[in-house]
Amino acid sequence: MPDKQITPVQTRRSTGQTCAPDFVYTIFIKATAEAVWNGLIDREITKAYWGHYNESDWQPGSRWDHVRSDGSGKIDTRGRIIEMNPPHKMVWSWAFDSEADQPEKLSRVTYELTRLGPDTKLTVTHSELEPGSNMDKGVREGWPAVLSNLKSILETGETLSEDKWPNAG
Repeated sequence: MPDKQITPVQTRRSTGQTCAPDFVYTIFIKATAEAVWNGLIDREITKAYWGHYNESDWQPGSRWDHVRSDGSGKIDTRGRIIEMNPPHKMVWSWAFDSEADQPEKLSRVTYELTRLGPDTKLTVTHSELEPGSNMDKGVREGWPAVLSNLKSILETGETLSEDKWPNAG
């Protein structure tokens, strides 16, 4: 299936602003690429391991919302779907809800899934971050925990014991 792309979303780099170095994290998961892909977008799975659910119709150009799963309905981050090529690659713009209409605040998240027989290599690249911003700091602390929790739920059906984690902040 060919990539589904739209006209590029204006993100931080397109505004000429300085960008922090990319955050790149690779994790190997004992699950099919389809299961990992689904784990990134399925409402119930993301609620279980992320404390949020991702809501979108998953079409290029569409909005996506990262909504707290505590029942408050609060959107913490949001953006636009830039590229979808299931189950190999997807790209989203990403910003705090209050800043998501400001191109200089929009970063970019790229998910690349590589089949390794019955297993999957998942690489997440979060780029175009504002150097030293709260988003930049949160990304570098948050992605390893989120992706480890995704790995755990897909491999064992259970999440990690988050209540035992140190307070990252």
